[in-house]
Amino acid sequence: MRRAEKVERIGQVLDELYPDPPIPLDHRDPYTLLVAVALSAQTTDKKVNQVTPALFAVAGTPEEMASLPPERILELIREVGLAPTKARNLSTAAHQIMAAGGDLVPDFAFLESLAGVGHKTASVVMAQAFGVPAFPVDTHIHRLAFRWGLSNGTTVERTERDLKAAFPRETWNDRHLQIIYFGREHCPAQRHDMAACPICSFAASKARMAAEAKARRVAASARTAARARPRA
Repeated sequence: MRRAEKVERIGQVLDELYPDPPIPLDHRDPYTLLVAVALSAQTTDKKVNQVTPALFAVAGTPEEMASLPPERILELIREVGLAPTKARNLSTAAHQIMAAGGDLVPDFAFLESLAGVGHKTASVVMAQAFGVPAFPVDTHIHRLAFRWGLSNGTTVERTERDLKAAFPRETWNDRHLQIIYFGREHCPAQRHDMAACPICSFAASKARMAAEAKARRVAASARTAARARPRA
């Protein structure tokens, strides 16, 4: 299958499954989306959505966040991963935004200058809050792009460039959400039957399918051996 044909077919499957993909993180505006995405690193979206209502009730703007000591922010986000570092970053970023005029500027350079905000977080905000075409790459997207032969999987930066080249610019903002949902619901990292997958079945190479099938067999053998091992 030619690459262009594969990309078009992948897009058709994703559009059929997720015609209007929602943003998985609850937020009210660009700033609260920025905070939610920053909190989501090494934390599930579900956990972030459980934590942010209490946080946004007292610190839903940069001004309110800047008025809180990092220790208070930490109390409010303690359940998320890397909470101490994130609390400090949220405080510092809020002060940076206030120093720049108090508004979240729709500019990659500005967003990436904020404490705790990397390119992926900035891309999500630009795409989903400001409507600027971007292709944020998370672990699901990085993994699936490799599985589907759309990128060599060496770095997330390479994956982002390859996916931007593969899909039309006007689809980027939906595509990245669609692939995230597809990875969660149809294309897990472990114990995945690629032959039965709505996309892997035609997009993955025979070599990739064989490699993952072998990995599944090795993992299954290891689990069987572990269960059979006598306990001390």
